[in-house]
Amino acid sequence: MVQEGPLFGGPEDTAEANRGHSTGILPASHLRGMIHRGRIQALTPIEDAQIQPASLDLRLGAVAWRIRASFLPGPDTTVKQRIDQIALHQIDLTKGAVFEAGCVYVVPLLESVSLGYRVSGIANPKSSTGRLDVFTRLITDGAREFDRIEPGYEGPLYAEVSPRTFSILVREGSRLNQLRLRRGSPPFSDTELRRLQEDRRIVAGDADINDGIALTVDLKGIAGHELVGYRAKRHAGLVDIDKPSAHDVADFWEPIRARSDATMVLDPNEFYILASREAVSIPPEYAAEMVPYNPLVGEFRVHYAGFFDPGFGYSDAGGAGSRAVLEVRSHEVPFILQHGQTIGRLVFERLTEPPERVYGQGIGSHYQAQGLKLSKHFRI
Repeated sequence: MVQEGPLFGGPEDTAEANRGHSTGILPASHLRGMIHRGRIQALTPIEDAQIQPASLDLRLGAVAWRIRASFLPGPDTTVKQRIDQIALHQIDLTKGAVFEAGCVYVVPLLESVSLGYRVSGIANPKSSTGRLDVFTRLITDGAREFDRIEPGYEGPLYAEVSPRTFSILVREGSRLNQLRLRRGSPPFSDTELRRLQEDRRIVAGDADINDGIALTVDLKGIAGHELVGYRAKRHAGLVDIDKPSAHDVADFWEPIRARSDATMVLDPNEFYILASREAVSIPPEYAAEMVPYNPLVGEFRVHYAGFFDPGFGYSDAGGAGSRAVLEVRSHEVPFILQHGQTIGRLVFERLTEPPERVYGQGIGSHYQAQGLKLSKHFRI
């Protein structure tokens, strides 16, 4: 049993915290330290490629269960207890298996955690997962919310996976979601964000700052290109989640061209890939997350994969001009989207200290300097 300390659980954690801010998002060096000390464990060794500048990629385990419906375990109940109540059948992932569109699956992850009382976690789908419209959420034992790990949690992690548009081929070790760990709850005010925008130019030009920086949709075409988005084809083929550049765009997507009035109609229950009008730049000492602009606008949901790593779009990391890709799913009624309409907002948090590497610096980053871009699985 590891003795609890004031931060993570030992004197070395306190020393590590004292080298930077006492609160904030933990960078890769801290994640490595937690792995070394057994605060993050795995059934198979954690690979270096899983450790991103301010997050850890999580891997599917060897089995999955198809379940009748999504669920949260609730207090004093484990995920496995709920699975035993509602599972339809068990699936072996060691040789690969198909997760069918429209179905819900729960998978024990290879990773587990033992967090100190001041350390919490937040999860999101990986960018490539969101761009495939694969709804992926983290669940913990006793959870009241998806994608949250409470401070002091010790136990297994699970992923709920529900492909919405394309059926996917997955296997043990596939990486669909990612975890950020945070020490404390550091506030980041709009005043601080305005100062950061003035000093570092998070977005080019004027910024609309109100509980984060507003991002707007581009329906005129970036740099004069008439292509402004893609709509997913229904009844398309199977996407292998672990094979980049393995599928033809035309088999899965319909291109959307700019209209003269710079509008488009979101059809009910369709999935779209669009891009922000603004170029985004995340300074190395910060991390960001995209959240819905206004949850009261119920006509569509934007951006499944909300993490923006330190250095995304940062000119010194080769990312100048990077746009935010918007994963848009419409709901029950058609909705007219207009060029420049606010569609999401970026909220920021500082890191406890600058990361050892930033997004794009030799770590297999697929979306640095991106414009309108599909997931890495498609070749153009």
